[in-house]
Amino acid sequence: MILTHMRCACIDIGTNTTRVLVADAERGRLTELRQERAFTRIGKGMTPGGAISRAKIEEVAQVVGAQVALARSLGAEAVSVVATAAIRDAANRDEFCAAMGVEVVILDGEDEARLAFLGATQTLGEELPGRIGVVDVGGGSTEIAIGTLAGGVDRWTSLPVGSGLLADRYLRSDPPAMPELDLLFAHATTELEAVDLPAPDRAVAVGGSAASLRTVVGSVLDREALQRALLVLCGASTAAVAERFGLDAERVRLLPAGIVILHAAAQRLGQPLQIGRGGLREGVLLDLARTL
Repeated sequence: MILTHMRCACIDIGTNTTRVLVADAERGRLTELRQERAFTRIGKGMTPGGAISRAKIEEVAQVVGAQVALARSLGAEAVSVVATAAIRDAANRDEFCAAMGVEVVILDGEDEARLAFLGATQTLGEELPGRIGVVDVGGGSTEIAIGTLAGGVDRWTSLPVGSGLLADRYLRSDPPAMPELDLLFAHATTELEAVDLPAPDRAVAVGGSAASLRTVVGSVLDREALQRALLVLCGASTAAVAERFGLDAERVRLLPAGIVILHAAAQRLGQPLQIGRGGLREGVLLDLARTL
């Protein structure tokens, strides 16, 4: 049965953050009621195939429990809980999911790319003709989906580069030092250049890094804007930048890595990136509303 209206929620357990979005879905559109996040940093210190610590599992379970309670208190009829890169790559992913107290769907790279594309293209507020590329930079992976509004995604990739993963690997100074950023950019560029994707006519960026950059440099991430953002973040301490732009200090610490990945993605696609208004969570809710 296709519902014309429902109040629903998505809890997105990511590598950097655990977020809840509560919204009304009606005729393919979302009206946001509440959105909250916690920097749970599941991926910090993890290696591919490593285990999530028991202490971190308990911490995230408390956050998820509180977010489920919030969604229910706001009248959500359906709550979808999804998990991404850090959890799908963890050796104890089943233990992690069982501890959450609710059903958790671990998204593979294809589903993550498809849902981010749906959320980005359906919430931008304008028609997007031609082929569209959506870049979703997360904490532990980056998904790129290419397709059309009418036909959906026809090409996608999921890459093991994320803002948390690369920040933890390369960034040691506060503010970041140029040699660290050079190594980070070389890593991200190598990963992106190896991908065989068609050039889109337009490109949209979603995820925590892209959303935070709207405050710093505006809504379009071209080469100049991304370089300007890096100069801002490398020109002062994490605490000073966070205070200046009203951002969380942990987000500011991760942003240089996110910017470098976005820069490499824009370079690979040959298009500036327009910052989207919705992404994975919105895609989950739109998908949920049209299939229940």
